[in-house]
Amino acid sequence: MGATLPETKGRLAQNIVHFARALRRAGVNVGTAQVHVAVEAVEQAGFTKRQDFYYTLRACLITRPEHLETYHQVFTFFWRDPEYLERMMKMMLPLVQAMGGEDEARAQAAERRAAEALSEEQGRPAQAPEREEIELDATFSWSEHEQFRQMDFEQMSAAEIRRAASAIRTLRLPVDPLLTRRFASGASGRVPDTRQILRRAMRRGGEMHTMSFKTPRTRPPNLVALCDISGSMSVYSRMMMHFLHALIWAPNPGWGHVHGFTFGTQLTNVTRALHLRDVDQALEAAGQDAPDWQGGTRIGAALGRFNRDWSRRVLGQGAVVLLITDGLERGDTAKLAAEVERLALSCRKLIWLNPLLRWDGFTPKAAGIRAILPHVGSFHACHSLDAMSDLVRALSGPGEKPRLMRAMQD
Repeated sequence: MGATLPETKGRLAQNIVHFARALRRAGVNVGTAQVHVAVEAVEQAGFTKRQDFYYTLRACLITRPEHLETYHQVFTFFWRDPEYLERMMKMMLPLVQAMGGEDEARAQAAERRAAEALSEEQGRPAQAPEREEIELDATFSWSEHEQFRQMDFEQMSAAEIRRAASAIRTLRLPVDPLLTRRFASGASGRVPDTRQILRRAMRRGGEMHTMSFKTPRTRPPNLVALCDISGSMSVYSRMMMHFLHALIWAPNPGWGHVHGFTFGTQLTNVTRALHLRDVDQALEAAGQDAPDWQGGTRIGAALGRFNRDWSRRVLGQGAVVLLITDGLERGDTAKLAAEVERLALSCRKLIWLNPLLRWDGFTPKAAGIRAILPHVGSFHACHSLDAMSDLVRALSGPGEKPRLMRAMQD
């Protein structure tokens, strides 16, 4: 650790440090300063009751509500009797259980993250099968397990998230090229190439030997992604950042310029960060550029700034826009509707990707969703590998928009 830890009785301070490392491996962001404060807080509060110790560490180490369940599972395993590892291994055996709602699914995912983190804390050697799975992902054969493909990103363990990220980097988003006003010489066409015809005729003393035609030139459209990075979208946003980075560095992406923007409480252009070659460095740079990661949500204000400052720069040539958000607006929904309408009129097509579509029977009840839906061209899910693989339909079909529009009218 960078700072000197306070002196405590026994090995309590060292155990708290190991506990913080286990939380990091389970997917909870715990900094050095938080660990230092936790040790000092335990020293002041004492170690008399297990419940007081539990809440003291939780107050110092946990900053996001979605990490509470993971903290509970890691704490239960770490500060229990020495045979906790055996119990964890039993939990990791395949079990056939019915899904009992979002809370139960979050608890199961937290248990898996805790088991993996504490297993690594015990110095268990890396398993070869995990390398083999990642290698299979590179050949796009990760679809052997339907359950994994359909699993929600939010419910994945740390190892499953890494595996899913590797699979996402193999995805491509095909696109049809755009016709331009410029022409190029071709073997066939409807418009005669007068310049080429006269040039050939001059070489033959004015005699026209063959006809030449010209066809419209094509160019790839640009892609602009507006990605919500609020607390409820943090996991899905990271997956979409992997997807955008893969589109930028694909050998034959089919797209022109790919622009990336993030928004939570403010709008941030992360295009330059995503153009770094290494994906880990690119995501780290994007996180540094966007200070509002896992913060609040002000969709209308962020889209308003994009329309004012960036729309003419990046949408001037028929760009396709991916709006990635759950639509849970905390601001003025009337302003949100106006800004989304302006965005839709400025681009070639506006595609909305929403992880809330993972729920069967999803209906547009939230005011923010009802404000956005009428102005988008298509509405699709983005919560799993299967949903990401079906994004190609976003360019040719309306997705769930017709059904949800009928639900709004009922």
